[in-house]
Amino acid sequence: MRLANSTSEVEAAQALRYKVFYEEMGARPTPQMETLRRDFDHIDERSDHLIVHDPLHQDPGGSIVGTYRLIRGDKIRQMEEFYSSAEYDLSPIMRFSGPVLELGRSCVAPAYRCRSVMQLLWRGVAEYVSANGIGLMFGCGSLPGADLERHAETLSYLHAKHMAPETLRVRARADRYEPMTLRDPAMLDITAARAGLPPLIKGYLRLGGVVGDGAVLDREFNTTDICIIVETSRITDKYARKFIRTSPTSSVLRPALAA
Repeated sequence: MRLANSTSEVEAAQALRYKVFYEEMGARPTPQMETLRRDFDHIDERSDHLIVHDPLHQDPGGSIVGTYRLIRGDKIRQMEEFYSSAEYDLSPIMRFSGPVLELGRSCVAPAYRCRSVMQLLWRGVAEYVSANGIGLMFGCGSLPGADLERHAETLSYLHAKHMAPETLRVRARADRYEPMTLRDPAMLDITAARAGLPPLIKGYLRLGGVVGDGAVLDREFNTTDICIIVETSRITDKYARKFIRTSPTSSVLRPALAA
């Protein structure tokens, strides 16, 4: 687990993203993406790309089996350069007093979707956050399928139980806003609602994550999106000890070396 340290490694991570998001999940690629078989955009150029690689992986696409895209607030010039800004008004986040980090494009190759690979990705994010003094993480979390009714119980649960405080409550842009309260909060089936949460979103909630106001239907990626926000100061010691190693030299900051 480390940061990508070459153009070829970034392109390999983009190829993995293409396989997961477009070939597996049904997102709609641009003609150029379809030709190159890579998922890419202008944000990639200002991002760090966390990768998990397996030298024994036999896939023709290379050894990268997991990836996460990380973009620090100090690397952008204006709010619109964050990926999430296309869906949410990020003004509350831009007013946050400390360094911020947008997380996105997380994916793992099908054969590697196990606890150990996800823990490597989580550890990489945790070390990156620690090394860069990040005070707040955020990003779009996705539920499969652009279908509000399919996720009515889960969206209503998130709105009722995990809404961000006013100071951090981003709101979906007016032209994309979809209400999250689709069921009576008093009648929610909490067990069913939580069962509808993808593992990644469950992980953010365990870290103390909260959600913004409004869902967004992303028809290009065939997902229903919510904005997740995590203040790193609120992450419990239990999870901090689990994912951040005590060594003063982070492997994530040495791209030439594997963890």
